[in-house]
Amino acid sequence: MKMVSRRKFIKKTALVSAASIAVSNTTFGIISCKSEEKPTVGQGDFKYTVDKDWGVQDPSQFPVKDCHEMVMDKKQRLIMTTTHPKNNILIYDRSGKILEAWGTEFPGAHGLTLVEEGAEEFLFITDPSSGKVCKTDLKGNILMTITAPPEIEAYENTKKFKPTETTVGPNGDLYIADGYGKDFIIQYDAKGNYIRHFGGHGEGEGQFDCCHGITLDQRDPLNPTLLITSRSANEFKRFTLDGQHLETISLPGCYICRPVIKGDLIYFAVIITNDWDTFDGMIAILDKNNKVLSLPGGSQPTYQDGALVPPVYDQKTFLNPHDVCVDNDDNLYVPQWNSNKTYPVKLTRV
Repeated sequence: MKMVSRRKFIKKTALVSAASIAVSNTTFGIISCKSEEKPTVGQGDFKYTVDKDWGVQDPSQFPVKDCHEMVMDKKQRLIMTTTHPKNNILIYDRSGKILEAWGTEFPGAHGLTLVEEGAEEFLFITDPSSGKVCKTDLKGNILMTITAPPEIEAYENTKKFKPTETTVGPNGDLYIADGYGKDFIIQYDAKGNYIRHFGGHGEGEGQFDCCHGITLDQRDPLNPTLLITSRSANEFKRFTLDGQHLETISLPGCYICRPVIKGDLIYFAVIITNDWDTFDGMIAILDKNNKVLSLPGGSQPTYQDGALVPPVYDQKTFLNPHDVCVDNDDNLYVPQWNSNKTYPVKLTRV
């Protein structure tokens, strides 16, 4: 007789038990839609169950408008930016409970970067609508503010400075991506003193078409680089820390928000694939060779002649995902933009 593995036996037993409970609940008329099996998305080794109820709150107490980005601190709290005037920052625990809410100074709260300085953690918040980048502690106290840099002539009209994202280099230098403004990457030291800028809007290899996101890539610890989004061009661009272009990574059909690196992988939200006027988008996961491994919320990743075939939205999972946060168990949390004021979605790794 063929032996059945313990894993298969447990799985089969669990399914039988679940079926029995479902029948029992249906009999007494108490089953609800929330008890239905959650859908699974993604491909290959990166599949996830979708929980759209995870972050839902009472909107009279913790309202959201556009949700933009999310990071996780050392206490495994999930910190998110939103543009609602009542609270620009919501802090969740991993169960989906709100722990704190603060901030009314960031009406266009957008980019969110968490940095460690010694034993302490700090946030950099970008606000393109008010044209500023603020460094805060985790309670929301503003410690430093950077506005349009007077050193750059292109910002003679200060309203042209509309920063979307930041990252911090190994030595503490701050890099600001002016994604909704002039498409410059502007480098400052840790005290906020201007060092240099590079990029700018255009089609050249060292230029951008919406440098929406930026992150420090330390997967090669001896050669850290900057990985920067050129969103409208459906590309990532890699630069040295002093602004020299190294490579361009083409991802056709992917309007990329920002790269998020965990281990050897790059995660990012594809806010749309085709149409800004309807719900769209998915999450993408790339390996260290920049090949797409999985597209939760989208079609099977396919390559033709070495190029990614533009992916197709599944029409159901997301409503314009704007970012992805990866926890210590490789589960994903997804804030969404222009999504009818919905709360973040959780994807649990299968």
